[in-house]
Amino acid sequence: MKLTRTSDVAAKVEAKPLGMSRRQFMKTAGIATGGIAAASMLGTGMMRRAEAKDVPYNAPIEIKRTICSACAVGCGLYAEVQNGVWTGQEPAFDHPFNAGGHCAKGAALREHGHGEKRLKYPMKLEGGKWKRISWEQAINEVGDKMLSIRQESGPDSVYFMGSAKFSNEGCYMYRKLAAMWGTNNVDHSARICHSTTVAGVANTWGYGAQTNSFNDIQNARAIFFIGANPAEAHPVSMQHILTAKERNNAKIIVVDPRFSRTAAHADLHVGIRPGTDIPFIYGMLWHIFENGWEDKTFIDQRVFGMDKIREEAKKFPPKEVADITGVSEEAIYQAAKLMADNRPGTVVWCMGGTQHHVGNANTRAYSILQLALGNMGVSGGGTNIFRGHDNVQGATDLGLLFDNLPGYYGLTSAAWQHWTHVWDLDLEWVKGRFDHGTYLGREPMTTPGIPCSRWHDGVLEDKAKLAQKDNIRLAFFWGQSVNTETRQREVRDALDKMDTVVVVDPFPTMAGVMHRRKDGVYLLPAATQFETRGSISNSGRSIQWREQVIEPLFESKTDIEIMYRLAEKLGIAEQYTKRISKENGVPLIEDITREINRGMWTIGMTGQSPERIKAHTMNWGTFSQKSLEAEGGPCKGETYGLPWPCWGTPEMKHPGTQILYNTSKHVKDGGGNFRARYGVEYQGQNLLAEGSFSKGAEIEDGYPEFTADMLKQLGWWDDLTAAEKAEAEGRNWKTDLSGGIVRVAIKHGCIPFGNARARCVVWTFPDAVPVHREPLYTARRDLVAKYPTYDDMQVHRLPTLYKSIQEKDFSGSYPLVLTSGRLVEYEGGGEESRSNPWLAELQQEMFVEINPGDAADRGIRNNDNVWLEGPEGGRILIKALVTPRVKPGVTFMPYHFAGVMHGESLAPNYPEGTVPYVIGESANTALTYGYDPVTQMQETKSSLCQIVKA
Repeated sequence: MKLTRTSDVAAKVEAKPLGMSRRQFMKTAGIATGGIAAASMLGTGMMRRAEAKDVPYNAPIEIKRTICSACAVGCGLYAEVQNGVWTGQEPAFDHPFNAGGHCAKGAALREHGHGEKRLKYPMKLEGGKWKRISWEQAINEVGDKMLSIRQESGPDSVYFMGSAKFSNEGCYMYRKLAAMWGTNNVDHSARICHSTTVAGVANTWGYGAQTNSFNDIQNARAIFFIGANPAEAHPVSMQHILTAKERNNAKIIVVDPRFSRTAAHADLHVGIRPGTDIPFIYGMLWHIFENGWEDKTFIDQRVFGMDKIREEAKKFPPKEVADITGVSEEAIYQAAKLMADNRPGTVVWCMGGTQHHVGNANTRAYSILQLALGNMGVSGGGTNIFRGHDNVQGATDLGLLFDNLPGYYGLTSAAWQHWTHVWDLDLEWVKGRFDHGTYLGREPMTTPGIPCSRWHDGVLEDKAKLAQKDNIRLAFFWGQSVNTETRQREVRDALDKMDTVVVVDPFPTMAGVMHRRKDGVYLLPAATQFETRGSISNSGRSIQWREQVIEPLFESKTDIEIMYRLAEKLGIAEQYTKRISKENGVPLIEDITREINRGMWTIGMTGQSPERIKAHTMNWGTFSQKSLEAEGGPCKGETYGLPWPCWGTPEMKHPGTQILYNTSKHVKDGGGNFRARYGVEYQGQNLLAEGSFSKGAEIEDGYPEFTADMLKQLGWWDDLTAAEKAEAEGRNWKTDLSGGIVRVAIKHGCIPFGNARARCVVWTFPDAVPVHREPLYTARRDLVAKYPTYDDMQVHRLPTLYKSIQEKDFSGSYPLVLTSGRLVEYEGGGEESRSNPWLAELQQEMFVEINPGDAADRGIRNNDNVWLEGPEGGRILIKALVTPRVKPGVTFMPYHFAGVMHGESLAPNYPEGTVPYVIGESANTALTYGYDPVTQMQETKSSLCQIVKA
């Protein structure tokens, strides 16, 4: 049977010109020759268009504005559609983020519209064979299994693995679906990329997000990368970085165990031993304090607890830091001096800093460095935290997390009360959806669930050790590949053990093929984000709207339709969409956006209506590529994408906040200060700002967060309308759905969340200040006694091991340090990008980088087949890349590969026609146990291995 698209006709309209063509761009910019920044701006966007052969060349062309679905830079492009077929694409030269730049993945986006390797229709594994089924059968069978498990084991035995590829609306509806099913066992890939950032940074100054923007890096005079390699992971961001280098003579410092492509641009590369970020930062702070380079006024007015950091830094003089980190004393000094001499400076980190069992402490240390230098709340400064998926920021904001509801409200009874108010539901009905037993002293509704880094432990662990009624028995793997998790042997065992595996994805993914099952697996074809519409948030908190490029291919359905069909089957559709109208029998996306705006007061994701977001996207050419402000047109004076906090209701027309905590601006213009999130005092010490406040504030000092009672005390209560008073009574700025408290606070020049000092001491964390702890699997056994890990502990619902692993010495049999990272050609688990022929051609082999000396000691030559084995027994057969990019004793692997396990190809397990063009061993088969005690981030950046010639 020949498969056909459900729609193959586009409205016949005359071709519209792109916002700016290459010729127009070259003429306008006056580029004939050009420096580094100009060359990088053009980048790989200068490619010929690919066209579908089966569409007449003169068919009418529709132009759709959309956003790249790779990393979170948020690059804009123009998609060209003819007769319903995506025939061409152009990078948007008038887009404020990418200015016509594309990386390899962006240049290959059109392949999404053809999808030779995609799932074509719903399938079921039956008797070891893939069988085509209807959507009705799939929804009925999966729904029946869910209801049966609920009856026997409770709602927590169903797991909802979500996706950073959802739109904001998809993220919100998925978290809402889990809530109305009655579980907090829901999570997504931020758990294993930036969860430690969110926890560490939010607990330092209020919000756990990038503080500035990619474009603002152009204003930096120093750029400090630690655990970040944007030249490969976020290539288009390099145009902003190199602009700063060329125009400002900005100094670039790269702290990375490898000499990466980003390090090639650096003034200083520091190759620390993996897992030693904290002592290195303390080593820098030692020099900063010794030489009086700290910003004393900034610290006195806006920072709490820096004295504790001074005490800790004294423990890390240059000699000690050099011994721990493996770098020279001179390099430590130079890094500190370059940052001190070249302000404002920005700090950039990615997963090299976060994926450690002390990841939250790492991110706090980076933040403290910026506080010491006074680099916060200023243009060219801040912590620019680059996110790895196109909407991982939005997915985190919208509560696609095991420990939060949307907007970081947490899971307290007050948080549930707020969101049921937003949903206009009876709180008792929502409570009734949950298991109200008590397990290990915890109640499921107000206890974080099981993180996606350890869902397999939720399947395999003795249920007597779990803080829930029973093990996980059914899991959705919705837009997330399981080969991105460590301990792949346990992942496979868990897939084998569960009653049912449900994959919802454009591709089969590893969850669908790495098991050894004969039945009980469903593959449901989800449309890509180019086959629907909706909003997404980039790393800098800017929100953009994707127009729908084409209709869903084959028999695929959009995420939101699939969620709604499940809700109908489960009997919760009425409550699920109570405030949301339907369009062709499916929830209206714009209504979902409006419901998000109704509830997201904590982060100010309330002022961006779908109409405002669309206006920005449709007029992106009117925004400055330097300042991100619209210089004219319908959005004049606003910041592109209305980055949150965009305070109040859409009618307030707040312009968005590009730079967080910037006291030089009025709050109504995007200014602010550090958030009063932790009370007003600690152990008798003031936590509020002293003598520092944002421009125009009528309270010229620190102040707590705003409540109805505070408005009354200030005499501002009567500034509210009668309707606002009725809603605001007894509430605070986070729970007042009228927005009146927020509106009045801003009217008086104050920020709704209060004005506090950033804190260096987090008294609720296992380590109040960042503490160096050796990796669980460390080759430096001589340092374990001085810098030990934690004792084993229960973290939320799961027992978590620390000391019992570290006390075992594996360094004799596994002497090489193992770390991992990203390649420019691929992304995430690689299922999508390795199924793209244009990308697969560029990198066809899984490999390990090994230093020439280590290779010679093992008789290994470049391109040899080798076995790499980790200390927990995972073995992988891969190629050796012999290179001095890694130091002696250190090895590196990319994490995008899968489809081979222990040397055995899994290609026979795929449905016919869906095997990716490139398959290979997963790095995570060899990577090992290790989890952050706050967030359960996995430790993928510091383990051990041995390598032998195959």
